[in-house]
Amino acid sequence: MRTDVKMLLILHDETDVFGQLPLYEAIVRRLHQLDISGATVQRGIMGFGSHGKVHRKGLFGISDDRPITICVVDTGEKLEPIVPEIREMVLEGLVLLVDAQMVT
Repeated sequence: MRTDVKMLLILHDETDVFGQLPLYEAIVRRLHQLDISGATVQRGIMGFGSHGKVHRKGLFGISDDRPITICVVDTGEKLEPIVPEIREMVLEGLVLLVDAQMVT
């Protein structure tokens, strides 16, 4: 069975913050408050964005600016209204809202 859903992808750097929290934590906490079905945060191994700077593991495998991806899947009715609020939280980064199908 397939169900039409929306997928919200938020891409930013590990060093980004919102208030006193890491940006990814602030976003996930806000999504939880808004009763979104779920969110997953992943640290990237390597990547680059519009600034052209390559982000990767540094010396001894440690980096403080690795790429972060937040993936959220829910209905369009729940995700579309919150996109402007999330976009305001992400000062530098990419916010994507794409059509998807959930396969069960």
